[in-house]
Amino acid sequence: MPRRITIPRGPIDLAADLYLPDGLHDAATPRTVVLSTPGSSVKGQIGANYAFRLAARGIAALVFDPAHQGQSGGEPRDLEDPYRRGEDISYAIDALTTISGIDPQRIGVLGICAGGGYAVHTARTDHRIKAVGTVVPSNIGTSFRGFQPDSPAAALDALADARTEESRSGEPTRVKWLPDTLEEAAAAGLTDIDTTQAVTYYRTERGRDERSTNRRLSRSDSLLLGYDAYHLVDQLMTQPLQVILAGRLGNTGSYESGMQLWKLASNPADLMVIDGAGHYEMYDEPEYVDAAVDRLVSFYSRHL
Repeated sequence: MPRRITIPRGPIDLAADLYLPDGLHDAATPRTVVLSTPGSSVKGQIGANYAFRLAARGIAALVFDPAHQGQSGGEPRDLEDPYRRGEDISYAIDALTTISGIDPQRIGVLGICAGGGYAVHTARTDHRIKAVGTVVPSNIGTSFRGFQPDSPAAALDALADARTEESRSGEPTRVKWLPDTLEEAAAAGLTDIDTTQAVTYYRTERGRDERSTNRRLSRSDSLLLGYDAYHLVDQLMTQPLQVILAGRLGNTGSYESGMQLWKLASNPADLMVIDGAGHYEMYDEPEYVDAAVDRLVSFYSRHL
């Protein structure tokens, strides 16, 4: 069972779980990894799948709910602020450095999907992070700009008008990350395999968590549209980088994003493409997750 810990984050706290290797004695100082999870997910989902596997292989792992989401504090709820998501990682490292037995010189990060971009963005300027692992990393800003039916600038105009109306009415607007059901997805014409697998993971018993609301405060979108997770990576992120990608290309863009990151990195250490895996299958399919964790353990063992 993980150890429940609280991460102080200014006026609020983050809820976190620390997974420690079995049989760890008092004098041991294990390598430690902070997990940065996908947008909309909470710590009991994808992060837990990776954290307990890392701990089983001798690496301590900390996974947390982002500010404004899950069991963590922060108002308004359901805010997805990419800059705060990065700061969450640094606050998690602050907390780790106060825990007996954690070596502050052996802390890395593991980012998954949008969390991969958040982890990279944070590692550029927080060099307490000694190694950067990513699985199907996504630059969420690029993704959101590409989703717009007209242009990102037109979307920002509409969001500005919507926020003005919210301020006047006092009623915040929330949008869905995904359709709530497969039937809803089909009715909207979203029958591609990636959307289907995303809904199956997040909205059915396969990976559903009651604390993951599938709602995003709409004002988040203006922040996401202006965000670039990879800005200045080539100049500032000097840590060794691991990139693990799903071999079946779909419409998530994570393969292309991961290859872009690999080319930008000044210290690329290892690139792995898992044949046959889809983006969302990298969240919980044991065959693929175990293969990724085996490679990550080798990476962290060399660089932490």
